[in-house]
Amino acid sequence: MIKPIAENINGILLLDKPLDITSNGALQRVKRLFGAKKAGHTGSLDPLATGMLPICFGEATKLCQFLLESDKHYRVTATLGVRTATGDAEGEIIATQPVVGVTRERIEELLQQFTGSIEQVPPMYSAIKFQGKPLYELARQGIEIERKSRVIQIHVLRLEEFDEVTFKIDVHCSKGTYIRTLVDDIGLALGCGAYVSELHRSAVSPYQESTMYTMAELEEIVKQQGKQALRQYLLPLETSVQSFPALHLTTAAVFYLRMGQPVMASHVRTKGLIRLYSDDGQFMGIGEMLDDGRVTPKRLLGYSKKIAKAV
Repeated sequence: MIKPIAENINGILLLDKPLDITSNGALQRVKRLFGAKKAGHTGSLDPLATGMLPICFGEATKLCQFLLESDKHYRVTATLGVRTATGDAEGEIIATQPVVGVTRERIEELLQQFTGSIEQVPPMYSAIKFQGKPLYELARQGIEIERKSRVIQIHVLRLEEFDEVTFKIDVHCSKGTYIRTLVDDIGLALGCGAYVSELHRSAVSPYQESTMYTMAELEEIVKQQGKQALRQYLLPLETSVQSFPALHLTTAAVFYLRMGQPVMASHVRTKGLIRLYSDDGQFMGIGEMLDDGRVTPKRLLGYSKKIAKAV
């Protein structure tokens, strides 16, 4: 049997990751559906988590880091009275405690203490590496390593439902936030323990309330229309960095930037990262404004009209 030829595809798909599959497993299935040569995802979701998993194809993989560093939004269901080793339903139960004196008012008051700038100790069941090995591998061997706390930002932490056994919260948080740890810490503060029983990522900035596609929908499109039809559901590359200011460059400036040289842009009244466009409107990638009024290349894409249009 002749193996299908993989194609150069460029763009971003917002996948609604299904339950009981790893983020990498979902990525590989989508990559095969599209018949793409190169693809990557931006920010892992646990197998028990569902929701938005941006898949970056081709040149879009050069912009993955900006989505990894963006804010995330989650809808979380937590079960009270139980702590698990992983902080979710997959882990071994390590403690149980009667749920006594827990009210909606108490939870709402407590959530305020977890809002804003807080410190969080990453869990052992995480992909953080220690001496080259992911912590979760050590955790499975019964080894626990001391972890330093990190400062994270919880922008919004809102109680949606409470029924004496479970509670549901909406979370808007910064990168690096572990929802399992957040729920475990809340459970400890309530005095009864808690673990994540359901987790859905509803948005990854800047994709707020954007349309996601399930694996079943993508497979049906391929079945009915062929894999080429999937490309109409890809977002342009520049949508991943749309929060950055835009700068249009002259043909001469484009030439020198592509040689790796900073160019003058003293008319720009901004600092930090910016989107770069050629004089004909083609998205080129990301630059950074320097203090002396020059812009330097940060992450440039392949120079092609096809790439600029994402497909």
